[in-house]
Amino acid sequence: MQQKNVVVLGAGVSGLTTALLLCKTRKYSITIIAKHMPGDYDIEYASPWAGADFVPPHVGMGVSMKEPLELATWPELERLAREQPEAGIHLQESIFYRRTKDRDNEKGKYVEDLMRDDNPFRRMLPNFRILHRNKLPQGMDAAVSYTSVCINTSLYLPWLASQCLKAGVVMKRGILNHISDAAALHHSSSPAELVVNCTGLSSLRLGGVEDLTLYPSRGQTAIVRNEPGVIMASTGTDEETESTYIMDRAAGGGCVLGGCSVKNSWDSQPDPNLAIRIMKRAVELCPSLVPPGQGIEALSVVRHAVGLRPMRKDGIRIEKETVRHPDRRPVTVVHNYGHGGAGYQTSYGAAKKAVALVEDRWTTQARL
Repeated sequence: MQQKNVVVLGAGVSGLTTALLLCKTRKYSITIIAKHMPGDYDIEYASPWAGADFVPPHVGMGVSMKEPLELATWPELERLAREQPEAGIHLQESIFYRRTKDRDNEKGKYVEDLMRDDNPFRRMLPNFRILHRNKLPQGMDAAVSYTSVCINTSLYLPWLASQCLKAGVVMKRGILNHISDAAALHHSSSPAELVVNCTGLSSLRLGGVEDLTLYPSRGQTAIVRNEPGVIMASTGTDEETESTYIMDRAAGGGCVLGGCSVKNSWDSQPDPNLAIRIMKRAVELCPSLVPPGQGIEALSVVRHAVGLRPMRKDGIRIEKETVRHPDRRPVTVVHNYGHGGAGYQTSYGAAKKAVALVEDRWTTQARL
């Protein structure tokens, strides 16, 4: 069977995962076109800056389609952690605390939600348990523990790229003004019959897409060499836009301390005052980060990092459309973007849904 030409735009976790799953069908000849590639660090390129762990969503809140995507992604991340250490993913205990002062607010309801018997993530995540109150730190009144994953993005993104290359994908750098331009960039020199758009926040300005519901959510973290051996978070801080979490990455990827979420901020430079608050809260939450009696001066900082989450008012966009340009033939586009801070933990579920839309394009055509 002759393979169909497909161009995937974007080489972040969404683009690479979608391209990889398309390869596995053996039906497509794929070219990835991207401005940024694994190994790059640029404020426009969200994937390298992620933590990245798997945090159960607040079921029943936000966009309803997100939860099935995460349920479909967890088994693959767990499998990679157990079977393919070269991917840079490991299994680790994760503890989520609720501060006493958050008991009656929306943040506090998240922990109650996790404790519900009918929560599918409680049933899915290994070693889930509710911690007894007498084992909680001062200022906390509830907590859950479960086995999660933490991803070393500096290993995982190149690993995804290597799996794509092994399967025959061609990767090329490129900058597009209009999405219809992508059809002419397939490595075979024959036009692509379909384009998959995984450009994240860049879809805000990409001609033919220009999705004005996209906006950045600025995140800042500190990467340190200290190893707590645990993933840890709490329901928040007294600062509305700030949060407290610790992610101990696999394979020497450092420990990520966070964080914040500032809507509509494009600022790429770390805020030194926020950096101090982040480190202080991390040491307070997890004293084992540093030797007894020491504070943030005992943290060995690799770097302070800023990334922009590709948020979308209407949630993740995974849908198919025909894009028309006055000077070019119409092109079928499958979109897969707008994952916000959940790009890794929705990656396989979202890619599977995007692949199904690609498959449907030719199934529908065959019926006609």
